[in-house]
Amino acid sequence: MPRMLDVSDDVRAEIGDEEAARLLGGDSAPGSYDCTSCRTPGHTERERTSTVLFVGEETAVLAFAHAACIPSQVVPVSEEQLQGAVRSITAANEQSAPAPITPDSPLQAELGVTSGLLLIGGELQPALVVEPLVPIARPGTDGPVDVFLPLLIEQGFTPVAAVDQVPAPTPGWSVLLAMGQLHAVLQPGTGGGTPTAWWQAHQAMQVAAEWRSAVNKTQRVLVFAAPVGTIGQQPREDLLREALDRAAARGQLVAAAMPLAGT
Repeated sequence: MPRMLDVSDDVRAEIGDEEAARLLGGDSAPGSYDCTSCRTPGHTERERTSTVLFVGEETAVLAFAHAACIPSQVVPVSEEQLQGAVRSITAANEQSAPAPITPDSPLQAELGVTSGLLLIGGELQPALVVEPLVPIARPGTDGPVDVFLPLLIEQGFTPVAAVDQVPAPTPGWSVLLAMGQLHAVLQPGTGGGTPTAWWQAHQAMQVAAEWRSAVNKTQRVLVFAAPVGTIGQQPREDLLREALDRAAARGQLVAAAMPLAGT
């Protein structure tokens, strides 16, 4: 039976016209699936479904998602991430813990990332809070430190005086959410090339169902950043909000609104 599949041009270019035809005709597409974004059930014969192709250095995995969650797209990931995705697809109950990572340029440092919901303008907004674990020097120098916020402002982030409105978008940046987990924050590629990971999880980072639901509604994530020691690990979202408000009042907070990768 034909499937209600969306196959983007990028995905078609990777898998070929013949395989795309087999998918659309129902020969190689499943009837039911767990959405790779929100992890709830979907059915290719009853609702529009996106084909999402995860591509690593040596491996590629085709997954499926509600078209309302994410569009059909090719998602470049590391081979390690892709193997983790394979394990997640074949064993949905496998657990993985969040961990700090080492981002690519322009900032070479360990970053801590926390997800949470913030009430802004009367609506809950999905947010990520990024804080380095050490002071940040400008690349190629030993100082002066800390230049974390100036570097991000140069990349298009906006200083935040109060956490009372949605920050402006930062062109070229995006958040990679796949299989209901947070994988990376992507920055523009050099010379307009393929985006690269600025922050990339060692293991896919679990996020709350309420956070995923908010992302599916807004189709973007608010990313806040502060210097080392400003926010800290807050056990509750109300305490996280208080820490952000204090950082903003001290002029130690920048932010950007980022779409989901591929949107």
